[in-house]
Amino acid sequence: MRAIWKGSITFGLVNVPVKLYSATEEHDLQLHQVHDADGGRIRYERKCEVCGKKVAYEHIDKAYDDGEQTVVLTDDDFAALPAERSREIEVLEFVPNEQIDPILLDRSYYLEPDSKSPKAYVLLRTVLEDTARTAVVRMSLRQRTRLATMRVRDDVLLVQTMRWADEVRAAEFASLDTDIAVGKRELELARSIVRELEADFDLEQHVDEYQQQLRTLVEAKLEQGDALDTAATFGETDEGEGAEVIDLLEALQRSVDKKKADASGGASSGGSAERAPAKAAAKPAAKKAAAKSPAKKAAAKSGTAKAEADGDEKPAKKPAAKKRSA
Repeated sequence: MRAIWKGSITFGLVNVPVKLYSATEEHDLQLHQVHDADGGRIRYERKCEVCGKKVAYEHIDKAYDDGEQTVVLTDDDFAALPAERSREIEVLEFVPNEQIDPILLDRSYYLEPDSKSPKAYVLLRTVLEDTARTAVVRMSLRQRTRLATMRVRDDVLLVQTMRWADEVRAAEFASLDTDIAVGKRELELARSIVRELEADFDLEQHVDEYQQQLRTLVEAKLEQGDALDTAATFGETDEGEGAEVIDLLEALQRSVDKKKADASGGASSGGSAERAPAKAAAKPAAKKAAAKSPAKKAAAKSGTAKAEADGDEKPAKKPAAKKRSA
């Protein structure tokens, strides 16, 4: 990890030099925009409305417009602000852990001691743990004064920036103002559901299924090219006339279920996951068979049923697969 900020924690006469690191990162597959006709990359130009010329990023300043006048603020203006020059994490107060509402929390950062002797860092960490308190701090980060919390997580001091009071909306809904009576039987059923789903939270057991499916789709396209043959990639088909093409979503879901089964090591659960989509795939196959029947009857009357079954019907599958993948 690379430190994004250096400074010190100050409380009382104690000064703790620290480095700041981002504690989280995105795992989403990075996508960009392209032209659908030729796949060309879509670019956005920074163009000045006055001269009409392209402007390099180093020549772009920020400004405030009140509707009548514009005030331009340069990098030097921002650097001159006292809060921006501050390199201190100032402890304002120590509050009980349960008093911090999670809705106030924004981004998370790790703090690493930045001195030869981390004794002051360890002292502050130990005090926070022993007293079950969270430090409310104020700091300047990325041209903004931030209110934040500082607590202990896995033996490391964690800073989480907070929203200001006027940035949290009030939850006011007219639909909840009326008195609604909940029956005893309804409560019992709801409580029984809760008891069935009771567990200790384990984040590792939860996966981003959408990103897994998206990656599976991208990998399949890389292997077979843009004209994705869904049946050949995901499905199991017969060689005869009744060969079925498994729906792409079903195939993706089967891939996700298989990964879950492999990760958990449960062979039995994996088997059930494989059988379930097969049943679901039977319905689309039945619909296709029903849709083909009128076409075959019409072809028989014209004396070209065999030609359509052997010649036209099989090549028609590949465009259908291509359309579905798009």
